Amino acid sequence: MLREKSLLMIPGPTPIPPQVAAAMTRPMINHRGEEFSALFAEVSAGLQQVFRTEQPVYIFPAAGSGGWEAALVNTLNPGDTVLSVSVGDFGERWYRAATKLGLTVERLRFEPGEAADPARIAERLAEDRQKQIQAVLVQHNETSTGVTNDVRSIARVVREHGALIMVDSVSGLGALPLEMDAWGLDVVLTGAQKALMCPPGLSLIAFSERARAASERSRMPRFYWDLEAVHKSYLKRQTPYTPAISLYYALQASLRLIQAETLEGVWARHRLMGAMCRAGVKAMGLTLLAQDEATASDTCTAVVSPVDPKAVRKVARERLGVQLAGGQADLADKIFRIGHMGYTVPGDVLQALAATEMALALCGYPVEIGRAVAAAQEVWMRDLHG
Repeated sequence: MLREKSLLMIPGPTPIPPQVAAAMTRPMINHRGEEFSALFAEVSAGLQQVFRTEQPVYIFPAAGSGGWEAALVNTLNPGDTVLSVSVGDFGERWYRAATKLGLTVERLRFEPGEAADPARIAERLAEDRQKQIQAVLVQHNETSTGVTNDVRSIARVVREHGALIMVDSVSGLGALPLEMDAWGLDVVLTGAQKALMCPPGLSLIAFSERARAASERSRMPRFYWDLEAVHKSYLKRQTPYTPAISLYYALQASLRLIQAETLEGVWARHRLMGAMCRAGVKAMGLTLLAQDEATASDTCTAVVSPVDPKAVRKVARERLGVQLAGGQADLADKIFRIGHMGYTVPGDVLQALAATEMALALCGYPVEIGRAVAAAQEVWMRDLHG
């Protein structure tokens, strides 16, 4: 089988459109010249539309995880108490990052497959009568478990307490509804390699006015992540250091594609693909890790594997040309994951489900070939009929 035709169905990095790939072949330009400033201005305005904010969106040459550090070191002080809400591996990683930076981190953990309960967060914050908790960290979408948190409700209870609400939307923004300004979010961060359909390498982050005011009081050590330096350059449509120009071109192209589809259209496409994938998995007789339909992710589906998930993925990849993702940390030997975000369409979901069925059968699991695809097709047909 031609390796070039392998279908990438993992939750990041995701496939990139040909327009994005072509944009990166453009020649280098003077990063202190007018041409780059025009590129910077277009990208900045496009990001504000996707973040749904009037605040500046800053771009760091980094992985999405770099946004965790930028959020923390620009708003807090050494020893500050933060509440880390964890529903999976990426929540755990942000917790570890905050701990290593010298913050006092309290962790509120939920079981794999569960979403964060706003009521439990509110209960913990109500106990903090001395207002020691300065920030609450939460994932918008946790790809390790295929769960989407109710960020709007969480933000409401955090704002009542007075702490900053910081949201990691690396695998949510640009695919799932998120309203930074309307929901009162203080920090939102993402990475370019997920729903924004770009290669890895850019960390994007926005701060509310309240968070920027906190930055003026922050005494955390920082140089590369310094918001003040980045903001001063932002006002001049530049960056404080040499930017990743090729990735700016890529982001320009991807944002134009999102604008053409409309953000609401992008959200609807991901909602459809999520519903199709979950219907197909259930039709195979398999169990979803995230069993609550209300909080199941529309960008990544985590499946409890009835046989060795590594074997399923190996067969799907090597014999069927579809790349699925494995589980992380304690879930490595329990689940596999199907990504459906960014430059992905419903037909890709059908192919991924077909490959999953066949891989399970080839691994000896009794599955009726065709049921998953048929179930997903029914969901798609209902959507087409409106």
